[in-house]
Amino acid sequence: MNIIFKRIEIKDKNIVLDLFKKTAEKINKMNIDHWQYWKNPPIEKVKWVEKGILNNEFFFIDNQNEENLGMVRILNEDLLYWGEQNKKAKYIHSLVVKEKYNGKGIGTKIINQIGGIAKKDNCNYLRLDADSKNSKLCSYYEKIGFKKVGTKELPLSVNNLYEKELK
Repeated sequence: MNIIFKRIEIKDKNIVLDLFKKTAEKINKMNIDHWQYWKNPPIEKVKWVEKGILNNEFFFIDNQNEENLGMVRILNEDLLYWGEQNKKAKYIHSLVVKEKYNGKGIGTKIINQIGGIAKKDNCNYLRLDADSKNSKLCSYYEKIGFKKVGTKELPLSVNNLYEKELK
């Protein structure tokens, strides 16, 4: 399956917020307390989305048939979670795969494709975070080669910070 990244425009903000809401509802059904603020996002989260869209960091993820599989935010720096860093990295946030595509290896394929982009951009690392309360997601990241290198406490969550060295 080919993965195609399509830049999200500000006119699509409500689609992004709806993807977050549906994902929060799916996670809630799994009895995981993660991302529940996306059901009715506070203004600072809406502004975070708007800023990311305006910075050309949010992308829809489509397949070769132009079906939307989800979305992701890809950053060249992440001061909020990671602060100033000396080594060049790409940062993955807000990876959402629609429920009907879960369990098909699409998330791993997306992460690997972003890793390939990062390598071409001469990055040393691929970095991401996960809510520390979501042990299933944390285990998944570790299983696909990420190492936990720290934590970041924010008003709405405590997140584990993960990185994968690009070789």
